[in-house]
Amino acid sequence: MSASASSIDLQASARQHLDDLVAFPTVTADPNVALIDHVEQVLRGLGAQVRRTTAASGDKANLLATIGPAVDGGVVLSGHTDVVPAEEPGWSSDPFAVDERDGRLYGRGTVDMKGFLACALAVAPGFAASELEVPLHLAFTFDEEVGCLGAPLLIDDLVANGPMPSAAIVGEPTLMGIVHAHKGCFEYTTTITGVAGHGSAPAAAVNAIDAGARYVTALSQLAARLRADPPEASPFDPPETTINVGVIDGGAARNVVADACTVQWDLRTVRPGEVDEVLAQVRAMEDELGADLAARDPAAGIVTETIGAVEGLAPDADSAAVRLTRQLLDDPQAPLDVASFSTEAGLFQAAAIPAVVCGPGSIDVAHRPDEFIEVTQLDACLAMLERLRQQLTAG
Repeated sequence: MSASASSIDLQASARQHLDDLVAFPTVTADPNVALIDHVEQVLRGLGAQVRRTTAASGDKANLLATIGPAVDGGVVLSGHTDVVPAEEPGWSSDPFAVDERDGRLYGRGTVDMKGFLACALAVAPGFAASELEVPLHLAFTFDEEVGCLGAPLLIDDLVANGPMPSAAIVGEPTLMGIVHAHKGCFEYTTTITGVAGHGSAPAAAVNAIDAGARYVTALSQLAARLRADPPEASPFDPPETTINVGVIDGGAARNVVADACTVQWDLRTVRPGEVDEVLAQVRAMEDELGADLAARDPAAGIVTETIGAVEGLAPDADSAAVRLTRQLLDDPQAPLDVASFSTEAGLFQAAAIPAVVCGPGSIDVAHRPDEFIEVTQLDACLAMLERLRQQLTAG
């Protein structure tokens, strides 16, 4: 078979896998096990060794598939199976059916990040038919979009039970460039409990929304201090650690003193371990506000729940993952980039598995109506993964 014919076959296979994956509406709020069942069947058919790690609810699962010998030193190709909702107006076609127009494949998750997963599945038969010196691991995770909730289970299992890989490539969309560093992402929900009362006598109650406003103001003031003092030579844009309040909810009616208020916010850190420094300041502010609430009524208070905690990917220009990916892109001087968005790569790095982010498509069209991936980007990803197969093959 000629190289061009092989490329055509791989592209057709990737397109079919993308059709199949997008047809599973794996919005984060919904189960993903039907997709995982499908992928497991495909990979078991190739002789892969597979194992699952499952959420406590039982309706979300990760899948780790290993092709090749069960020895240390392999490579992980990792991607998340969940997608954001597709309820926003502006879609030109069914979000959960791939539509090809002018060299672009439209559909929810095509770029974030089922395009990469489709490419991994397309090359898997070639890996299975090869005499690999070290294994290829394919990792399919759940709930990345809401705080990387699934990946820690898969990585803990991988570290505990092996075999231990030497590098991980997380295929988030980077237009096939190499991202070797990104910010950490920590997501929180703060619940303020007040005491309800009639709006005509607010002093006789404890207004949780008033307390929530004080809390948000304090977060904004802390964000301003961080903005005014970014770390020296920060590679990120914006350069500082950021705080963003995304949702505020509370109250029953305009004439009722609110007995509850929730604030959803996130923290995106620049330096490893910086989250502890920032949270210490947040906790001091919460202690002060909580004491004031409790003094007014013992039933009042404030509690913050951690929804997701993902350490950043610390820059390492000479990591095993960077060196490998440069080889796979056939460019030993391929530039290294950084990202302000977060991925699961930092979790692999924290588990002593060097990682980079490199995948097809642009992050600029993710989370938007008419999300798409270009066919040429799939081709570039397939070429990279074929070079990986050749590199891992004995002889």
